[in-house]
Order: sequence, then C-alpha cells, then structure tokens
Amino acid sequence: MNLYSGHFGKLIDELAALPGIGRKSAQRLAFYIISMSDARVAKLAGTLTDAKANVHYCRVCQNLTDAELCPICAAADRDHGTIMVVETPQDLAAYEKTGRYGGVYHVLHGAISPMLGVGPNDIRLKELLERLRSDDVREVIIATNSSLEGETTAMYIGKLIKPAGIRVTRIASGVPVGGDLENIDEVTLLRALEGRTEL
Repeated sequence: MNLYSGHFGKLIDELAALPGIGRKSAQRLAFYIISMSDARVAKLAGTLTDAKANVHYCRVCQNLTDAELCPICAAADRDHGTIMVVETPQDLAAYEKTGRYGGVYHVLHGAISPMLGVGPNDIRLKELLERLRSDDVREVIIATNSSLEGETTAMYIGKLIKPAGIRVTRIASGVPVGGDLENIDEVTLLRALEGRTEL
C-alpha cells in the first residue's frame, strides 16, 4: 500500500532517485521541504534551476564551474606544469581538502571500462592530450581510482603520454583497491600523493 499519494509521493520518488538517497532519507527530506517556508522552497528551486543552467565544464581542466575557467585553473599561484588526472570532480575536491597539492587538475569524467562499453573516446582524454600539446607540462600525476577501470585508464594514459617526454607518475597504494577517492581521508590521500611512483 502506498502511504503517500499525489504531489508528496512524487516528491519522495524524485528525491529517492538521487544517488545515495534511500527511501527513508527521501521521506525525511520531503517532510523537511514541506515544512520550509514558501520563500525558502522557492530559493532552493531557483538555486537548482540556476545551477543546472549555468554550471558547465572548465575550458581547460573539465572541472565544473560557472565561469570560463574554474578557480584552480585561473589561479596564478598554482603550478600549471604539474597536472593531476582524476576521474571525477569529487576526486578533485578530495585532493583539494588536503591543502598540500599546488598543481592543477584534469577531470576525465569517467574511466575506461570495456565491459561497460566505455572507451577512451567516452572520457575527457582528448582534452588532456590537447593540453599537453599546448601547455608547458613537466609532470602528469595519474590519480585514478584503484579499481580495475582506474588501473586500465592509468596504464592507457601512461602509454599515450610517455613518448612525449613528460614525466608520468601514479599515486601510491595508500589508497585501497576498490576505494573511491572521495570517500578516503585526507591523510591517506596525502600519503598516496607523496608516495607516487614513475609509470
């Protein structure tokens, strides 16, 4: 039996469809939203609409931004000769939390996975290669996840970049196999970064 019908039931269904939100959490959020003032709900709805309309990929690193360049690419005090390659914007945010990496990033928005039909052309690899041709890059740090897909992607990128004479390193194994970077604490991420190895 469906306890809630109509608009409230639809609200719960939409919230439950979000990643990481179960039915109970969706119900709790729905009750909270319904109890909010009309002005607060309108502000939340407007923020969602504005973000969807205005957030896009950074022209350089493919991170999410609402400007031409993300704040990291636009920062003059970052080392633009060192690029860390990550799978998702969440992985970038995890490394930024350490406060110890001073280079820039490149976000692939995925990883190579032949089993899922995801090839090199399905991730933002072409944009990385264009950057390497035009920028004065000394090192590429590959910080993909320690999953089969992440390792496959790291090896593929390493083979593409090495002939260009650019130093290619891989983050150390402080990151557990199968672990997602966004869920790992800053100390572990920092150790993995400092212990990176040549590919």
